[in-house]
Amino acid sequence: MSASAENTSINLLTQEVASVVRREPVVCEPTDSVQSVAQLMRERRVSSALMMRDGEVQGIVTDRDLRNRVLAEGLDASQLQVSEIATLSPITLAPQTPVFEALMLMTRHNIHHLPIISGQHIHGVVTATSLTEQYSASPVFLAGQIYQQDSVEALKAVTSKVLHLVRSLVESDASAYSVGHIVTSITDALTTRLIQLAERQLGPAPVPFVWVAAGSQARSEQTAKSDQDNCMIIGDAYDEAQHGAYFKALSRSVCDGLDACGYVYCPGEMMAMTDAWRLPLRDWKRLFTKWIEQPEPKALMYTSVFFDLRAISGSVTLLHELRHQVIDMAQKNGIFLSHLVGNALMHRPALGIFGQLKTQRNVGRKKTIDLKHHGLVTIVDLARVYALATGVDAVNTHDRLLAVANHGSVSGERAHDLRDALEFVAHIRLQHQARQIAKGEAPDNFIAPNELSDFEREHLRHAFRVVAKLQEVLAQRYQPSR
Repeated sequence: MSASAENTSINLLTQEVASVVRREPVVCEPTDSVQSVAQLMRERRVSSALMMRDGEVQGIVTDRDLRNRVLAEGLDASQLQVSEIATLSPITLAPQTPVFEALMLMTRHNIHHLPIISGQHIHGVVTATSLTEQYSASPVFLAGQIYQQDSVEALKAVTSKVLHLVRSLVESDASAYSVGHIVTSITDALTTRLIQLAERQLGPAPVPFVWVAAGSQARSEQTAKSDQDNCMIIGDAYDEAQHGAYFKALSRSVCDGLDACGYVYCPGEMMAMTDAWRLPLRDWKRLFTKWIEQPEPKALMYTSVFFDLRAISGSVTLLHELRHQVIDMAQKNGIFLSHLVGNALMHRPALGIFGQLKTQRNVGRKKTIDLKHHGLVTIVDLARVYALATGVDAVNTHDRLLAVANHGSVSGERAHDLRDALEFVAHIRLQHQARQIAKGEAPDNFIAPNELSDFEREHLRHAFRVVAKLQEVLAQRYQPSR
């Protein structure tokens, strides 16, 4: 990427989305003819028009709508009202929204136009083209390519660019929070496309289902090194004899595709292609109930993965129903929360007894700090406990800490400290991985202290001390030894 492109990347990740709007919006009435709206779009040289009623945006018409809903259907544009082809209730953004959120939304929903609205004022429409022309390695650009591919081999070629994207984002000084969301949105797009390709081969699903991400993908915290954690919730109309073979084939196809594209199989086999993690809703409810009421060690291990869930594709209401029950049960069960704290305390920050950074000698490695298991996981675990104890539905760790502040289980000041610690440790890991990518090395989570400046080492120690202190507070409050 050139120096000018790098500077543009920095701007796109820090500026407000309203600043990339290029033209005044084109507006129309619901009763306007499609032909007149198309002519207006041509005259104004725009690719979309906003359908207004009583001063509010009620829909959007794009070039793609004209092509797919009018021309391809052989309809008479002069006889159609624009309300008959418009996309109703479009996703909109406030003008002060960071550009990275616009990128993330476009990527996740495979859309190319976002109206920018503040109250009754319409700033305009930001388009994927206006972003990708300035930022060709953007997730919108990559996601657009992903949705155009018809084979796993083709998808593999596109997703190979993710490492370059991570490096560009880090070198642009994007926050770890932003990088996690952007990189995860690519995984979401890939997963969705693999499901589409599987359904094209196998036919439509015989009963409703939802593909669910777990772990770091669910939390939108993926980086350059991620395996896959996922599961499938199937509607209760599911019958193993009638439908089992279909869902087994679909899940195998998607998981194999993810592995081929660099998202390796979960070492613990916590994937939808594993029979145990591809269940009807009724069985998921029974499973979570057992984990909460009988928190054995293996159950607690599963909760560290499956209490972080986010719907990727399918009938989202299936997951919502499950999460509502799980959060309600967990919040009311003090014994379960006590065991969950005990399980969380098994991961300790990398500090020695005198407060110095603690290294470990790994096989074939020099002395390093595992920034994942002795850094980030310790904060993720704390945030999960806080969220379940307060009934918070957020999944992302930063968002959980923001939501639980001043709820009683943690003070606003301590939650803020944890968010700062999370961002700093995650940023250090990303910088380490970006350096490895630049050298052509496979990214990992192990950093040697001599890679860090004195300033970074001191701040890393401080971040770990914050975590250790809050672990002690939880240990005293829940007394997990009981």
